Amino acid sequence: MTNTQQGAGAGSAQPPAPQTESSGLSRRQFLAGLGGLGIGVILGAGVVGIALPDGVYAIEASGGYLLVDSKKCAGCQSCMLACSLVHGGKENLSLSRIQVSKNVLKGFGEDIFQHQCRQCPEPSCVNACPVGAMHCDPETGVRLVEEDKCVGCERCVEACPFTPSRVQWNFEEKHAQKCDLCKNTPYWNHEGGPKGEQACVCVCPMDAIKFTNELPPQTDQGYDVNLRNEHYARMAFPIDDEAKIPAQVYLDSVMPKPKA
Repeated sequence: MTNTQQGAGAGSAQPPAPQTESSGLSRRQFLAGLGGLGIGVILGAGVVGIALPDGVYAIEASGGYLLVDSKKCAGCQSCMLACSLVHGGKENLSLSRIQVSKNVLKGFGEDIFQHQCRQCPEPSCVNACPVGAMHCDPETGVRLVEEDKCVGCERCVEACPFTPSRVQWNFEEKHAQKCDLCKNTPYWNHEGGPKGEQACVCVCPMDAIKFTNELPPQTDQGYDVNLRNEHYARMAFPIDDEAKIPAQVYLDSVMPKPKA
């Protein structure tokens, strides 16, 4: 008997893989479909995703953006703790949607960095999501995740053009997550979103995070700005990016001179 005849036998039949009740498609099946079919994959029972034709698609701009001053940041990670608390009800640095990284081998200006979602005008994370879980909120334009739709493919995490990725994998709840400008904060009784408050901005003791409704220049310098002022200089810290202007020199130039 040939191999073909053996494969055609009744004993070679395999039972179908189990399906989830919610979508009619298991996560294993979905991921297998991604590998074999690319963009045109089965998204659910009776629903088929079709590869989009080449063209330009207008995406609503976000209603807000976070600016940071990495040189003003003290590295306390209060923003990270607050972020995880208001979104998940627990203070866990690994679940924060804003990230602070440190390099103890570097000096001022290169030792601490804040990494925040840029709410990109052309969001790669949104374009990469095959099921529409990563989307632009129709009311505010904020790029966010509909967690119940997320199938765990992590394409959005990989699609983010920045390192580290501004989209994180929530290892506890098993879905992608990202900064939503505190639009959905079940553990915070403040109104968030572009017209409200952001927990990281409120809690930062150095005022190293700022919210703006205006689209920043699409460069690193557009999002990492100088937020230092005379109050910062009074602590004897430099107020310029190169740390070449001593605080006292700056204060002497802006403070009124004593009368003779």
